Amino acid sequence: MNVNARARRISIRLCASTRTIRLTIPPRASRARAEAFLLEQQDWITRQAAVRLPPPLPFRPGVRLPLGDEVLELAEGRGRIAVREGDRLLVPGGAALFAGRVRRWLSAEASVVLTAETHALAARLGKEVRKVTVGDFRSRWGSCGRDGRIAYSWRLILAPDHVRRAVVAHEVAHLAEHHHGESFWRLAADLHGSPHREARSWLAANGPRLHSYGVDS
Repeated sequence: MNVNARARRISIRLCASTRTIRLTIPPRASRARAEAFLLEQQDWITRQAAVRLPPPLPFRPGVRLPLGDEVLELAEGRGRIAVREGDRLLVPGGAALFAGRVRRWLSAEASVVLTAETHALAARLGKEVRKVTVGDFRSRWGSCGRDGRIAYSWRLILAPDHVRRAVVAHEVAHLAEHHHGESFWRLAADLHGSPHREARSWLAANGPRLHSYGVDS
């Protein structure tokens, strides 16, 4: 529940990336009224969830994950760490550790791929990248600070190659153009090799699905 001084009425927002409901209320609204409003909107919430939220896609043996333009099947493995063998990811540890180890492997893979792609494009601009990090961000796929630090969502490793590379080109372009004006988009398109419209449309349509991977319920 979020109390917003500028709110004039109680409102509900369904966030597809976090799979949560955000209830916003004005300062003078009582908690009881807010809870009653939430109950009144249950049918709407159910309908919206059915339309906007993809089903959960937990990390379990037998699940096939997109990995760029490839497909990777999750399977039980031995030892202490997940290991890729061909088109399979062998994950040890049983059910209690399986999902966490898949997530860590994907995050590490994303870090390697995104770091390499970022430095390669930055070199074309003659710009320095101070640091590249990955995390599980919900509101954006990437960010670039004025200090040269670039961050990405590890979930980009699950997107098609051209989509991931478009995001990298977008963030690297910000090393030279700290805005979203025409010169920025020209540079981003030049770094990517094509306009970003297709990649942006893909993320708008499929972003919620990327966020559904690793979700149990």
